[in-house]
Amino acid sequence: MSETTTSSAPMSKLFELRMPLRWGDHDALNHVNNAAYLVYLQEARVQWLAEHVADWAAHDSAPIMAAVHANYRRPITWPGEIVVQLFCERLGTSSITIAHRIVDAKDESVLYMDGNVVMVWINPATGKSVPLPEQVRAACV
Repeated sequence: MSETTTSSAPMSKLFELRMPLRWGDHDALNHVNNAAYLVYLQEARVQWLAEHVADWAAHDSAPIMAAVHANYRRPITWPGEIVVQLFCERLGTSSITIAHRIVDAKDESVLYMDGNVVMVWINPATGKSVPLPEQVRAACV
């Protein structure tokens, strides 16, 4: 029997973060450097955890990034504002897969990036995976 929770139903939105574009994230071609997209995703994940999961980085367990999948759909240009959307795609025994989208704040049909990340909870002292905290599971339902 699998300990993974999956569903064919649409993914539920976990969190949304509006962010103004920063001039420093752009390169000589006036579009956001690809590495900045990952920083935007990280900021949204950390804010989601901070707002919805108590003690998400407790001393006995903490999340690490196990995988990142990113589809760059179109360049983001300055000036502007974006929205980072997070969705619960999959809950595993010790991990969560979070789907993400970066869209234009004025027109959410303008998709800049989509994909997902896998976060695994580990014991920082041993480096071994531990069960996903119940607070994380509860925040995804």
